[in-house]
Amino acid sequence: MNSMFKGFKDFIMRGNVVDLAVGIVIGAAFTAVVTAFTDAFLKPLIQLMGGGSGQQKGVWTVNGVEFDYATFINAVITFLLTAAVLYFLVVYPLNKLAERRKRGEEPPPAAPSEDIKLLTEIRDALIRQQVPPGAANDLLGRGQQPPRS
Repeated sequence: MNSMFKGFKDFIMRGNVVDLAVGIVIGAAFTAVVTAFTDAFLKPLIQLMGGGSGQQKGVWTVNGVEFDYATFINAVITFLLTAAVLYFLVVYPLNKLAERRKRGEEPPPAAPSEDIKLLTEIRDALIRQQVPPGAANDLLGRGQQPPRS
């Protein structure tokens, strides 16, 4: 049973699965934005260009059957915009980063913050002075207080 969970953990922690999950979430969120844009702006433009009057804009009627071509064109544009933005904002940058890592040109890690530098200096100074582990609390006035009576 334990090996089954270990295998599942290894599967989930693989970069591909995590990348896929992130891509799906970002894609779903961005699709909602693109769909709202195309429904609010592009579909009315398609209907204006398609002519027709009243409720019939963007719709062909043949023998009483309506063919809503404006909705179809709108869906195609939504798909293309979503795919293009996801490619250029997610896939392309991640592929470039992967190429750099393979070539060993990974960008250097960010410099540590001032807080980390200060804490490192304090740690090094304490080590140089051979201060016992609890002495830092004593120096800072955090030692144990005597019990109150």
